[in-house]
Amino acid sequence: MSGDVPGPESQPFVEQRWLLPSAVVKELDPDGERPGWRYRRTARDWVVDFSCFLVAVSFGLLSADTVDQENLPEAVIALDQLLGALACAAVWLRRRWPLGLAVAMIPVGFLSATAGGASLVAVFTLAVHRPFRYVAWVSGAALAVTPLFYWYRPDPEIPYGWTLFIGVVLTGAVVGWGMFVRSKRQLMLSLRDRARRAETEAQLRAEQAQRLAREAIAREMHDVLAHRLTLLSVHAGALEFRPDAPREEIARAAGVIRESAHEALQDLREIIGVLRAGERDDSSRPQPTLGALEALVAESREAGMKVALDNRVNDPAAVPASVGRTAYRIAQEGLTNARKHAPGTEVTVTVTGGPGEGLDILVRNPAPERDVPPVPGSGQGLIGLTERATLTGGRLAHGPTADGGFEVRARLPWG
Repeated sequence: MSGDVPGPESQPFVEQRWLLPSAVVKELDPDGERPGWRYRRTARDWVVDFSCFLVAVSFGLLSADTVDQENLPEAVIALDQLLGALACAAVWLRRRWPLGLAVAMIPVGFLSATAGGASLVAVFTLAVHRPFRYVAWVSGAALAVTPLFYWYRPDPEIPYGWTLFIGVVLTGAVVGWGMFVRSKRQLMLSLRDRARRAETEAQLRAEQAQRLAREAIAREMHDVLAHRLTLLSVHAGALEFRPDAPREEIARAAGVIRESAHEALQDLREIIGVLRAGERDDSSRPQPTLGALEALVAESREAGMKVALDNRVNDPAAVPASVGRTAYRIAQEGLTNARKHAPGTEVTVTVTGGPGEGLDILVRNPAPERDVPPVPGSGQGLIGLTERATLTGGRLAHGPTADGGFEVRARLPWG
């Protein structure tokens, strides 16, 4: 017997936000900051940005050492170093303007060898934060000016062809790495969206099951109250039209009126706050009570189930009608779920209690002997039972047992 019910909606955002990039934090928690404000860097962002800055500086210094600068004017060398320093500093702006920084690095990288590291970081950032069409245009433009750069400022130790090959491979590797990081982030966000949709759908199903259970209870309580009030009206009318009736009949009618009014108030307490919707279905009347539990067990046995009933209530008729109906429905749903999810097992139904003590219902079954395929809609009936028990003033719990079985346990008031 399965008791899987959708739980409450989980938190839409993980607590360890410092481990995620700020762009992912913004997607996972879009309402976390005020409108129009940009998300602040997380601890991970600071570590990554500082690492990119060090890579840009180190790569720029290596590029400056490998490129022949002996035949260049001092003004060109000074301009190269100035542009390289500005490019490395601009790396800290890569998250805010990834496209603008990458485009600006094309002419800067052509004029400055020390800006090569910053150019690669800019291309990597563009591949992470923007679609491929932007990456293709910017990286294509950067590769187009690469032959002119190495022709104008060749490496004295590496042939011209190998220099171009290394530049193309390095740019391709950076673009591929950035696209891989982007696809990984998109996959994580898509999985998160699926989880959110699944939680929302589960919550909607649970709310729908509760609404249907309340509607069924409202229809049932309507008929019960109508019966109580009709009985009360009949006896009150008899007293009105026969004021000279014998004293015993008047006392008996007054007792019936008092008892009917008391039961009507008890039933009315349950229906408060329950919204009734839909049309009545008179085909399901009259409603069974606890006295019909033995007939329910007998019917289940005739259907081939193994059911052991332990009814320790001496006088089932003394149980209040609303409580008896709820207890009957709990046992009925428990037997139904056991037949679906644990066929062939012996189900134990135990009913105990008394006036002033409350009524306890326990439906338990062991683990099935073989694997049973899952049944669609599992848990919706238990949601309705929980709602019914709560409106009655009791409580219901369900879940697996230590031996792999399942049990439904309820406690209802019996004043």
